[in-house]
Parts: sequence; structure tokens; C-alpha cells
Amino acid sequence: MKEFKPVKEGKVREIYDTGDNLIMVATDRISAFDVILKNKVNKKGTVLTQMSKFWFDYTKDIVANHMISVDTKDMPEFFQTEEFTGNSMLCKKLNMIPVECIVRGYITGSGWNSYKENGTVCGIKLPEGLKECDKLPEPIYTPSTKAEIGDHDENIDFERSVEVLEKAFPGHGADYAAKIRDYTIALYKKCADYALTRGIIIADTKFEFGINEEGEVVLADEMLTPDSSRFWPVEGYEAGHSQPSFDKQFVRDWLKANPDSDYNLPQDVIDKTIAKYKEAYKLLTGNEIA
Repeated sequence: MKEFKPVKEGKVREIYDTGDNLIMVATDRISAFDVILKNKVNKKGTVLTQMSKFWFDYTKDIVANHMISVDTKDMPEFFQTEEFTGNSMLCKKLNMIPVECIVRGYITGSGWNSYKENGTVCGIKLPEGLKECDKLPEPIYTPSTKAEIGDHDENIDFERSVEVLEKAFPGHGADYAAKIRDYTIALYKKCADYALTRGIIIADTKFEFGINEEGEVVLADEMLTPDSSRFWPVEGYEAGHSQPSFDKQFVRDWLKANPDSDYNLPQDVIDKTIAKYKEAYKLLTGNEIA
């Protein structure tokens, strides 16, 4: 049996090259503030992979995505073990776009801090009088650069994203920048509307895209998971203060309140975190993670 080793390791994911395709494995690691925490959250990787699969299936009418299968029977024998079951995705190879596509439907987090200072979010002027966690009149697209582990992403405006993409794909910068912006907004609107019917507000999220051999834009990486999004319960939502969440904001809040933790979570925080992830998955998909 041929053995495989990751060709790339991110904060949470490990990527394996099978020759024709890639296998993306979502581990049980968790990161916050661009730091990998010392703890693992059991079954977190499975939630991320299965939730991404749900959204990829739901949005394939808007834009093609990189998913081929999440069934390890479709993968080399090396991956047909319990370690890789449920948390692995066979994917098409793409030339990844070096921009994170962030979309915000509500004002919170760093966006709220910026708005309080000067009435803008990532340089975009917003109406006066907004309260924390207010829904924005229209979702806004606020791209950023993709940082290496340990570095921070840098917010950029649309014009700068054109320059970044032109450098990466000469002759296509403006076209690709416009496409990923438009796909980002369309994906967010469709999914946020659906999530509302399932009791979840998607406050913001980020997408990643790549280019296939035909030069087409393809949705990649993960999609609308608790790691890449802010999920709030519809029940009890009220603007004017921070919201309870189904995502890792719970972990961020605990770390902020415990600055001497050395990024080491107590077991009860770990247990509550995976419970929130699983609850979000069940609400959105109607299924349970075993």
C-alpha cells in the first residue's frame, strides 16, 4: 500500500497529493488569532468537512467547486481508515487565488471597531447610526491577503485585489477580481437566506477560489463552516451588543478573558465548542454528526 504524507499543512487542514487530485483533511486542531491552540477538539474536522460538502452541493448552481467526493472508498487505500473517515475530501487541483474573499452581512468584530472609529469598514463608508451587530443594508465585500501561519491577513480594497490578481494571473486580474467578488456576494446571499429559515444568522464568512486548467474560477477550500464564519442564533437576536454564537467566537472570547492561558483551553470550553459546532451542523443540514 502506497503511503502518503501531507504536501502542505495549514492551521487546521492537511493537504495530500494523489497525483491527479488532492485530498484535503480537516484535522481536529483549532486556531484563534492566527495561532494554533494546544488542544484538539474531537470530531471538529468531521463537522468542517461535512458542512462544506453540504454547502458545495447547495451552491453548485452558482459556481463550480473543487469537491469530488467525501467517501474514502473513492480515495487511495491509505485513506480508507478511521483516521480519515468523515473528515477528508477528494478535490480537484486548482491554481489558488491569493485573496481571501470576505463578505459581511452584519457589523461585528473588527468591522464594528473600525466603524466606531471612522464610520467605515475596510474603507467602505457605511450609514450613520448603526449599532453593534446590526444587519447592513447590503452585504459588503472586504477582501484580504492570505497570510502565512503566524502572520496576520491584510485587508485590501477591490482595486488592490485587482493588482494582486493581475500579478498572479497576468491579463486576467480585473476579470478574476470581479468574478470572485460577484460570486462571493451571490453565495453569501443564497446561503444566508437559507440559514435564516433554519434558525441561524450568518453574520459574515470568507470564501477561497482557484483557477482550473480551463481558466475558470472555481470555489475551493472550506465553505461556510464555524471556522470560517460567524453563526448566530436567530432566536434572541437583538442588535446593540455582541451575540451568542455557534462558531469559534466562543473560543476567542474565552481567550480574551483569560490572557494568561497560553492558548490552552480547559476541557469544558472544548466540550462546549464541539457542542456548538455540532448544533450548527444539525440545524443547517437536518443531520447529526455521529
